[in-house]
Amino acid sequence: MFTRKIVPLVALCLLLLPLAAQAQSARLKFDTSNGDEKKAGVWVDGQYMGSVDEANHDRKLMVLPGKHEVVVRQAWYQDFIAAITLEPGETHTLKLVMEKIPVRVPEDPARMRIVVYPVRAAVFVDDQFTGLVNEFNDSGKWLLLAPGQHKIRIALPGYQPFETIVNLLPNQKMKMETNLMTGSITEAGSLVSPEGEKRPE
Repeated sequence: MFTRKIVPLVALCLLLLPLAAQAQSARLKFDTSNGDEKKAGVWVDGQYMGSVDEANHDRKLMVLPGKHEVVVRQAWYQDFIAAITLEPGETHTLKLVMEKIPVRVPEDPARMRIVVYPVRAAVFVDDQFTGLVNEFNDSGKWLLLAPGQHKIRIALPGYQPFETIVNLLPNQKMKMETNLMTGSITEAGSLVSPEGEKRPE
């Protein structure tokens, strides 16, 4: 009789644990001023979390209470870095102020179309964050690259990264298509996780 009462109680506790954890978590949002900022990638304590737009709309960016370093990256912009302290249940809004870097477009650039699932995966070219897959995955969106050899890496926590070397010719058009395989969050690699993280110079 005693056991019959305990089992439903344990099951109820297990069901309530995720709700309790979510109630204790804080949410991070961003105040943006342009479309480029919305497409930027977000790292919290060195871990890639998705895009700014996802944090504001499609996916809630839930973070444990406490002190955190937030880094927002977008190609052709200086990194936005903020140190924040979050309280349980707080919704914290960061105002993004990203400074554009003068960039010289390569002469006779090659164009790469990237068709990869999930489309929220991060794209790195020569170990530098370049954007998200969904910025380069249809016929009207191209990743412009200088002719020559480049290392392309596509990664997302919870998936095995895809990596390849391409040799591009001037004015070449190339399509890269693959699906990331599911895996451990630790398999995403150093570019999206804290260990050995590389920052743009």
